[in-house]
Amino acid sequence: MTAQQDNAKDESLPVEHIPVLTEPLLERILLPTDGVMVDATVGHGGHSRLFGHMLGPEGFLLGMDVDQNSIQRAYLNLSDLACRVELVRENFAGMNEVLSHHNIDKVDFILADLGFCSGQLDDTDRGLSFQKPQPLDMRLDDRLKTTAADLVNSLSQTELADVIYEFGQDRASRKIARFIVQHRSQKKFTTTTELAMLICRAVRQTPHPGRIHPATRTFQALRIAVNRELESLDKLLAEAPARLKPGGFIAIISFHSLEDGRVKRNFRQNKADGFYDILTKKPIAASREEIARNPRARSAKLRIAKRL
Repeated sequence: MTAQQDNAKDESLPVEHIPVLTEPLLERILLPTDGVMVDATVGHGGHSRLFGHMLGPEGFLLGMDVDQNSIQRAYLNLSDLACRVELVRENFAGMNEVLSHHNIDKVDFILADLGFCSGQLDDTDRGLSFQKPQPLDMRLDDRLKTTAADLVNSLSQTELADVIYEFGQDRASRKIARFIVQHRSQKKFTTTTELAMLICRAVRQTPHPGRIHPATRTFQALRIAVNRELESLDKLLAEAPARLKPGGFIAIISFHSLEDGRVKRNFRQNKADGFYDILTKKPIAASREEIARNPRARSAKLRIAKRL
């Protein structure tokens, strides 16, 4: 998609989803007008729109996302950019294949925001929230075959405990898994609230406003397992050095320690191997002002590296 650049100075973001940590990104990353950017998680196009305004007609912005609704929204929000824009429905684990398909060898910037869009959280068909009864799905990509209900209703007690502990870091994983298996022997799980209430009984905790819900870690674990999130992140991080131009940037925004730890270790290893200069000695967190404007930014952590 090629669009005429909007000459107006107002570059506000006409999107429901507010991109996080934009100020520290813009302070540290400048793209040439003929640059190539990969937004590996384009979402509604918030980050892409900001950096896309740096690109001229000779520039190229490649956006990737597994959610078709997000792709459609991003097309609308990026339609006034001067650069060429291509949006592809693909998991960022397939970045290499997508770049090769578009005959692109090296890029100036790879960005990945590992959170999910506010619209996805509000989508009652996805099952990402336990505030209201929703199907126990959790797929960010509806082309995937396995749902959270499939895992909850079919994994062994040991396998469930391992998933909850490894991906949710919940010390009560064994107890929760035992309660799940006992419950499903009488009735299969179908809704998010059904599972959330069972977890509360298992850990003998009642949800309280202002505190983390007792089911949060288990839901995180199931979502990660269903979408193979850490596996995809590992693949993106492994392929990035070969795709970045000298002087190019990679920026990853993570939302929990399992993601951030992987990014930190990868950046450090690539620095030791002579590929990266790490621009963020510690992860950058959102300011109080940003959190006040956008509470979603509270747990966001940004790490940036530069290709040598």
